[in-house]
Amino acid sequence: MIRFTNDSIDMPTLDERRITRWIRAVAADYGFSVGNINYIFCSDERELEVNREFLGHDYYTDIITFDYSTANTLNGDIFISLDTVRSNAETVGCSFENELNRILIHGVLHLTGQGDKTPETKAEMTRKEDLALAKLS
Repeated sequence: MIRFTNDSIDMPTLDERRITRWIRAVAADYGFSVGNINYIFCSDERELEVNREFLGHDYYTDIITFDYSTANTLNGDIFISLDTVRSNAETVGCSFENELNRILIHGVLHLTGQGDKTPETKAEMTRKEDLALAKLS
């Protein structure tokens, strides 16, 4: 089950059925089924609290993914700062919706094992995000 909730910020407008089908299709492309994925939309300040409390990081970020996957089933909690998604969209010159979709699938790709800590893995993450976004449109 894929759940979309909010914490400390208004819920974004989403076509939850369409997004859920898309996430399931992308997971299947990588050989995974979807168990329980919880998206928690929050503010920058809440994201910073989570980052400090659970990861020991003292900086803002757009996404924090907690992976509870087992075998070939994706499970996790994905915190997304809508404040940062909005500012990132402005920075790269795309719509908020497009940037939000990129971040939604970014978390799923993390659950499939895709990293983004090196220039090479970051480039691969972006390539996979672009492929997934093409499936949505």
